[in-house]
Amino acid sequence: MRVLLGILRMDISRKGGNMTTEVTVNSNICNLTHRIKGENKGETIEISIESPCDKIQSMQHMEVPVMEIFGFRDNCVVRMAEEAGCDVTCIVPCAILHVCHIESGMMSRSLVKQAGNISIAFEK
Repeated sequence: MRVLLGILRMDISRKGGNMTTEVTVNSNICNLTHRIKGENKGETIEISIESPCDKIQSMQHMEVPVMEIFGFRDNCVVRMAEEAGCDVTCIVPCAILHVCHIESGMMSRSLVKQAGNISIAFEK
């Protein structure tokens, strides 16, 4: 048996001359869909999230310092997710980090377009 935990679909778009990154997160375990948008503002990545989840809604507008998206222990996004009460298995913080890495240039836009989506599948 194969069960999908979630699918992360990424779209790169240009709005008003600015590049933005938009992702759709299908959290199949929670049966919720979240939309995350990010835009590079220089020293920060501006994140906006549309989500039916109360915990994620508390994080719906974030300014993430570019220098605080590295590593697991000292990570701005992970700290905010913890403060919001997200479960450690929630895939939304991971999606936020993907957006931040794309917007900061640490992840290739062409690679993301080629990949199309990311998923976690449970085998038996």
